[in-house]
Amino acid sequence: MSKKKDLENLGFDPIKLVHDLGLQSKHAYIAGFASIVLSLLAWLASRGKKDDRAQSDRWGIFVGHWAPTFFAIGLALKQEER
Repeated sequence: MSKKKDLENLGFDPIKLVHDLGLQSKHAYIAGFASIVLSLLAWLASRGKKDDRAQSDRWGIFVGHWAPTFFAIGLALKQEER
């Protein structure tokens, strides 16, 4: 059996769960784009700081890593919507 079928037999499908709670693919895509903007803003804010610039740069990179996750969730939700 495939891994997907094994998970379905267990009854745990997190994408179906969040879809049933009302989350749509467009929400995940918006969150992905928002994390890109937030990352850019954090990076721009760090350029003006003299004392803790490295920490702000790391925060921008951390937030920037959220975008691919949100886009992947959006793609999975798009499949669930079909």
